[in-house]
Amino acid sequence: MHIAIIGNGVSGITAARHIRKGSDHQITVISEEADYFFSRTALLYAYMGHLRPRDLRPYEDWFWEKNRIGLLRARVEAVDFDLKTLLLSGGKTLLYDKLILAAGSQPNKFGWPGQDLDGVHGLYHWQDLEAMERHSAGLERAVIVGGGLIGIEMAEMFHTRHIPVTFLVRETSFWNIVLPAEESAMINRHIAEHGIDLRLETELREIVSDDKGKCRAVITSTGETIECGFVGLTAGVHPNVAFLKNTALEINRGILVDAYLETNLSGVYAIGDCAELRQPPPGRRPIEAVWYAGRRMGETVAQTVCGQPTRYDPGIWFNSAKFFDIEYQVYGDVQVRLPEHCASVYWEHPDGKKSIRLVYERASGRVLGFNLMGIRYRQDVCEQWLRTATPVGQVLEQLGLANFDPEFFPQHEQELVGAYNRQTGNKILLKQKRGLPAVLRFLR
Repeated sequence: MHIAIIGNGVSGITAARHIRKGSDHQITVISEEADYFFSRTALLYAYMGHLRPRDLRPYEDWFWEKNRIGLLRARVEAVDFDLKTLLLSGGKTLLYDKLILAAGSQPNKFGWPGQDLDGVHGLYHWQDLEAMERHSAGLERAVIVGGGLIGIEMAEMFHTRHIPVTFLVRETSFWNIVLPAEESAMINRHIAEHGIDLRLETELREIVSDDKGKCRAVITSTGETIECGFVGLTAGVHPNVAFLKNTALEINRGILVDAYLETNLSGVYAIGDCAELRQPPPGRRPIEAVWYAGRRMGETVAQTVCGQPTRYDPGIWFNSAKFFDIEYQVYGDVQVRLPEHCASVYWEHPDGKKSIRLVYERASGRVLGFNLMGIRYRQDVCEQWLRTATPVGQVLEQLGLANFDPEFFPQHEQELVGAYNRQTGNKILLKQKRGLPAVLRFLR
């Protein structure tokens, strides 16, 4: 059986690796972006000089031939689902028996005048990194449009090369569609402390061209003109499905899939950023364009393709990132505005760069989520508490178990317990021994 996979991101490559582990099927991965799979989340480290471009490849080049995973550098122009044929750039074709669509995302554009000028790019593809490198020499200012994780990565990249950055964010506070108010305010301060010109409640109206077709300025929603030689469009992404429109494939925003990640067409699957669940689990979104979801989808679809039909289980929600030098982790359900049946306890360090938020259900007391800024907790410990609906009092008593590395990092569990006691009038004590041995006992 020949399995074709369109896309060599984390979801497509994870599927290929696990299909090879479970079968002898012929596998071909098709991508026009790069010859080899690379770590998309590490693009910024290559620009900042922490890694060489070749260091972004998690596998040695010989890995693919040794594991009999074919790699084809080509653009898929269209798919003939009736004939099970991929129509490739240059007039070539490729037959398949089963097809996995892992085509990823494209940066959002909203019809801004000048959005396709030279010097206007997102930060998603390998070619975007090359464009940033190409335009950075002599760059006097960059303007970034859109306040999210990709935007702040781009701001940090330019900042490390001492290139001034103006950051246009339409919301009243940075990423306040995801972060609760206190955490969002922390990141506002942190951005400003790094010398970034953060413009809240400001949108892009137009990108202005010079006489050579390159961007030279932006005009904002306030009517201000800001001179710049690069514009970063980081206002979110959307599923990369344009080449699949007007086919028998059912598409909404993304490619619609069932619980087994299969489309409406037999033997055709979709995973990662381009997939949209018809019936997402309670509390989860139909499209979750995050690295962790893509990897899990790749593992799941491989089981099904190898003859072991497996339902996709997204697991407990988890995401991580960093805002310059503030690390961010979230586990479980942490909403911007708490529902009436929920409560939270929040502690923030006096330096304004660390915080812990614990969300729990008022009636039962069961813990629902953790939001961490500048502090790292152990994923296995947090997920076990969430999975077993552990009462908040018990979690607080044992909170030291979650401390990531107590030998080398300050411990702040007692401060959170104190905040909870002051808020509720309870007298919880931090009882559990801290450190790795206690964690290992807990996980056993």
